[in-house]
Amino acid sequence: MGKLEAKRVNFKNAVNRLREAVAEFKQEGASDVVRDGLIQRFEFTYELSWKTTKAYLEDMGIVDKNSPKAVIKEAYAQKLIVNETNWLLMLTDRNMTSHVYREEMAEEIAERITTCYLKEFEMLLEKLCQAFDGR
Repeated sequence: MGKLEAKRVNFKNAVNRLREAVAEFKQEGASDVVRDGLIQRFEFTYELSWKTTKAYLEDMGIVDKNSPKAVIKEAYAQKLIVNETNWLLMLTDRNMTSHVYREEMAEEIAERITTCYLKEFEMLLEKLCQAFDGR
């Protein structure tokens, strides 16, 4: 298994783990610990999403995208993602969860993870899988 394929597999596994956390979080009476675990899984899924996308772009010959924001913009240009705004908000939320902790912010981000971000990850994963299958 090559480096790019390994990244894709790791990203797929992270999406599956995030999906599990979303299901737990949606259950009535989910605790703060479950919410915090959801956010943690979001963080590592986000990291794998942009790093896998970066590796895919490099494999296509696009080698000058070295930050999450640059990768998001190029992924949008390449039609790997369809909603650049959601991905840029995701980047902001990812940065917030790493540097600041406020209860209200955690609740808002958890809500966006369950209603929006998981779907964005799933759509990117589908595009990447289609690209791999097309090789």
